[in-house]
Amino acid sequence: MQSTTRAATILGVLVPRSTPMANAIVDGALIVGYAALTGLSARLAVYLNPAVPITGQTFMVLLAGAALGSKRAGASMLVYLVAGGLLGLPVFAPSGPWSVASRGYLLGFVVAAVIVGYLIERGWGRSLFKVMASMLIGEVAIYTFGLPWLALYFSSEQLLAFVSGGYLGAPTRLAVVWEWGVKDFIIGDTIKMLMAAFGVQLAWVGIRRLKGERV
Repeated sequence: MQSTTRAATILGVLVPRSTPMANAIVDGALIVGYAALTGLSARLAVYLNPAVPITGQTFMVLLAGAALGSKRAGASMLVYLVAGGLLGLPVFAPSGPWSVASRGYLLGFVVAAVIVGYLIERGWGRSLFKVMASMLIGEVAIYTFGLPWLALYFSSEQLLAFVSGGYLGAPTRLAVVWEWGVKDFIIGDTIKMLMAAFGVQLAWVGIRRLKGERV
């Protein structure tokens, strides 16, 4: 049997659609629920440097597009930002010495979720290579917003103090980007990306089996 779900998201296939009112309620529940899950993933935080923690957030963000699609994933990340930024709910990573320096990544979460969802909606969800490519593009989006914010957040005086305190190798913004924004995260982000990509593939295998389609 030919696949009937070639260019859809995971929840777009699993969650039934009916009346506009019912659809709106389901969409709202999914958006808020996924924002809450992202907030829970932020509580798993480890600081290897004073500014940017290692958390489970990026894993959830990458899955958001595949699970929800571009619109719902983007809306979910916006709800997440509003909950933590405007309402002050404890959904962001636990505060480190310079936790605000990592807030640029939060803006990248919205863009990454939309990008991954957009690509998945166009059929990138069925090939492991394409899933990984879509999530790699999502990771690049997160870094595109996070690294400039991190680099520009600190004053020159603070950079000198970090070097004196042994937290930074050189009093330059490039050193901040590399040491605090890239070096500590390459391995972890790669593992999370692979976990998310393989998780998407396993989900589609299960869906096809449930629908009686050829795996």
